[in-house]
Amino acid sequence: MLTETVSTTTTAEPAFEISNYQIRDDELPGFTDLEFEHINELHLDHPGANDPAYRERRDFIASLARGFRETGRITDVEYTPREQRVWRYVAEELEELQQKYASPFYLRAKKDLGIRTDRIPQLTEMNRRLKELTGFRLAPIEGLVETRGFLSWLSYRVMLCTQYIRHHSQPAYTPEPDIVHEAIGHIPMFTNPNFADFSQFIGHGARIASDRQLEELGRLYWFTVEFGLVEHEGDIKAYGAGLLSSFGEIEHAFSDKVERRPFDLEEVINHEFTYSDMQKILYVIPSYKDLKEQTRRYIESF
Repeated sequence: MLTETVSTTTTAEPAFEISNYQIRDDELPGFTDLEFEHINELHLDHPGANDPAYRERRDFIASLARGFRETGRITDVEYTPREQRVWRYVAEELEELQQKYASPFYLRAKKDLGIRTDRIPQLTEMNRRLKELTGFRLAPIEGLVETRGFLSWLSYRVMLCTQYIRHHSQPAYTPEPDIVHEAIGHIPMFTNPNFADFSQFIGHGARIASDRQLEELGRLYWFTVEFGLVEHEGDIKAYGAGLLSSFGEIEHAFSDKVERRPFDLEEVINHEFTYSDMQKILYVIPSYKDLKEQTRRYIESF
């Protein structure tokens, strides 16, 4: 749900406490404060832009997310048979690729969360398990969110998640995050304590960052959370959501068209990218713990 950076100014906050990353319920900001602009738009190039039935359905699911802001309770979506068919097609196609290319931790986490190929998982189900494992929470949102607003919620160990699914005419493609990208791509990795802490560091950084630092954080997020690779027993595996939820991206990442470089934080935060292009360079972290520690030191320098 990360979009291009919107220039904003912030008031500096004190350095964050790194001895305890857990967030109590009474420390969470009110979800009624979630105010973003233009987050449920369907641009003309969206496959469902000219489908009145899809637009109406998407608006209904978006209304559930708006209701969450008032109640703080996630409402399950009663997905239609067509929506379930889209999920099954994508999930089954991805399963084979993930068995070959995905991080072993990710594969275990998907099972632990009960994410299956035959039905769309509910945020309520995954939310309960995440909270037990790493204290992370999921919060429904209508659509794309600007960079600072989206990343800042990670500082409270909250991931903003869409609940709608991509248009049935192009099940292998979506121009924006949907429940496939969230549940198959992002959510399993939050069961990893080091990855969860790393994400919280990113969120804290977004809250105190200058505009330049926010751009750097966006690049770090892109080349890790979305398109990250990790070493595993002498091999390279995928853990980034943009790879794990896309047929084309994950196959491309392991082709001879991509240069896979050892992770260098300074290089990554200065590596510009284009959202719409396949990546030509990807970065391989040695471990999730190493990524967490490098990011912690970087955020502490703000």
